[in-house]
Amino acid sequence: MLNSYIAFDVETTGLSPAEHEIIEIGALKVRGGKVQERFIEFIKPRLPIQANITQITGISNDMVAGARIREQVIPDFLKFCEDDILIGHNIIFDYSFVENGARSLGYTFERRGIDTLNIARSVHRDLPSKSLGALCEHYCIQNKAAHRAYHDALATAKLYQTMSHFFEVKNPGLFTAKPLVCASRECPAATPKQLSLLKRLMKQKGIMQEMNMDTLTKSEASRLIDSILSGQ
Repeated sequence: MLNSYIAFDVETTGLSPAEHEIIEIGALKVRGGKVQERFIEFIKPRLPIQANITQITGISNDMVAGARIREQVIPDFLKFCEDDILIGHNIIFDYSFVENGARSLGYTFERRGIDTLNIARSVHRDLPSKSLGALCEHYCIQNKAAHRAYHDALATAKLYQTMSHFFEVKNPGLFTAKPLVCASRECPAATPKQLSLLKRLMKQKGIMQEMNMDTLTKSEASRLIDSILSGQ
């Protein structure tokens, strides 16, 4: 089990790193197995947050009105991350947004990471859902503020530690950090099963469909499904 790493999560205005924006970053720096430092910050987007995004994330335009802009926040987050291994749930989604934002500002952000979603898909094939919320419920991990970036990052760190305790000895490869490749560059399309579930959930929740389902990647669809389920 890693004793030093960064667990992080972002909330965004949509699913595409090229088209949408980060509105919150939450992260914790672990050293020697203990939380040493925290990063919790809203980012004021260039465009207003749409109602359907507020419905999913719980973040409103009023909440980000006084926040710093990405040109100020992202460089600070990159410094916070240092050269650490990153841990996240469906990490490619979150990493793609940060990497895209960093690149647009002239920074390089190339890291190795561990995805707790990938681990769960391998060791918990019997569970009907591998969402962060479902896995936290399975392991009795409390996340009282699901869908806020820092609390989701903290829950992910606890999930990583728990699954590592039970499964790393038998499955060391699952817990080995690998180079992260942005979803926008290399990611398969969403599966028909994902799209069917996503459409059904959005209809049940009364969420307006303001996206092109035909262009969704597997990672983006997984993130959106997780977001909707976590809000139930």
